[in-house]
Amino acid sequence: MKPIERLRSYMKENGIDAVLATSELNQRYLTKFPFTDGYVLVLSDAAYLVTDFRYRESAEKDADAAFTVETPKAHLAFIDEVLRSAKARNLAVEENALSHLQYEKFSAFFSVPLSPISTAFDELRKVKDDTEIQKIAAAQSLTDAAFQHILSVLSPDMTEIEVALELEFFMRRNGAEKTSFDTIAVSGTQSAVPHGVPRNVRLMKGFLTMDFGCIVDGYCSDMTRTVSIGRASEKMKRLYETVLSAQTAALSVLRAGITGKDADKVARDIIDSSEFKGGFGHSLGHGVGLFIHEAPRLSPGAAEPLVTGNVVTVEPGIYLPGEYGCRIEDMVAITDGGCQNFTKSPKELIEIF
Repeated sequence: MKPIERLRSYMKENGIDAVLATSELNQRYLTKFPFTDGYVLVLSDAAYLVTDFRYRESAEKDADAAFTVETPKAHLAFIDEVLRSAKARNLAVEENALSHLQYEKFSAFFSVPLSPISTAFDELRKVKDDTEIQKIAAAQSLTDAAFQHILSVLSPDMTEIEVALELEFFMRRNGAEKTSFDTIAVSGTQSAVPHGVPRNVRLMKGFLTMDFGCIVDGYCSDMTRTVSIGRASEKMKRLYETVLSAQTAALSVLRAGITGKDADKVARDIIDSSEFKGGFGHSLGHGVGLFIHEAPRLSPGAAEPLVTGNVVTVEPGIYLPGEYGCRIEDMVAITDGGCQNFTKSPKELIEIF
């Protein structure tokens, strides 16, 4: 079922006459067309991509055929006229994507009352169809290739920023639209900071954690690998194997029907039963799609069962402040009998001399 059909089913079930999408990613989700200036309006029997002349030719060529491309001089006036003509009784808007000022402006301008729909979009995007999964797989394949590339050039003489830029340049050069988030490449004591920022310093001895991903045809990838700069100590090896055991166990139980809470517990129990108890401070994973962080979650509070078509990360980690940290992350699609792992990069501990 196409996104617009999913949305219309939701509208019918909830008595919504019209939906106005304002966030760029949800606009792209509905129309399959990336643009940065305009609106998407969906009614039960019509749909409009409202923008300006800069996008007309491309939109008419590339957007979902269900959408009529319109380029009026006054966007909001055009939308309100459509609502009046359709005798719409309400208009659902992405309240999370609007400032208070914008929401007040819409409330005063449109001739129908507004209602929220942001959480509905979150729910609609949770289940990926085959086309979306293929795009995510393509993004992850490029990310895997970037990891193989960085292993071929990685040297203790590089700086953290150079590692991050090398990963980003490889992905862009090989077809990525852009990175799916700011690349993390942190070494030594900085690897104990889960979302550390790469520094203009030479790689420190100890763990080097690289968390990176790219966007292909709108869809994100996300993976983390940790290597050792220099020989790993026995304690580092034990920590690494504990993280890997936690991830392997979590991957083995993921399937439709398990809750995010239970999956998180499998990994957390392994870490908390080790000498590194308490070192796993974040959740096990999150959904990935057009947004790098979206529903569903794998966390202690995620009580909702996973369903076929969810795409989630599995990323346990252990962080010892002042020493080092390690995280290993794969991205998988949930299936009835298990999960499809998009991530092919090796996970044995690699030492860089």
